[in-house]
Amino acid sequence: MGRTTRIGERGQRHAVVGARGVPLSLIVSGANVHDSKKLGALLDARQAHPSDGVIENLCLDAGYVGKADEVSTRGYIPHIRPRGEEISESERRPDFIPRRWVVECFHSWTNRFRKLTPRYEKTDLSYLGLLHLAAAMITLNKIIVIYG
Repeated sequence: MGRTTRIGERGQRHAVVGARGVPLSLIVSGANVHDSKKLGALLDARQAHPSDGVIENLCLDAGYVGKADEVSTRGYIPHIRPRGEEISESERRPDFIPRRWVVECFHSWTNRFRKLTPRYEKTDLSYLGLLHLAAAMITLNKIIVIYG
């Protein structure tokens, strides 16, 4: 049994998010760069890696079709499916849990930091620093809920 990681992006920030919504990796790119082109850099930017012998699943949407080899070479098991497949799967199997909502929740939590929603920062480095601060605060809130 492996752990599941989700990947998502919104605009200029890209994130890998754990099963409980904790951000594992963040990068910033230009608005005109397609999300799938930053997949390798996003997976390489991850700081916390699973221990040996743990199988890591990676859930991706249809924008990453054709990137399964890139995901597999980094030690993940790719699960690439469009939104319509999750809806039909949940209708067929009542115990099915859709995996994509966790990334959307992370972006919603990040948007609650009012400094980040309209991007006022001129440099990517300062914007990435604020994103890391927001990710640390989100992680701390998740830890307090789990263990508090």
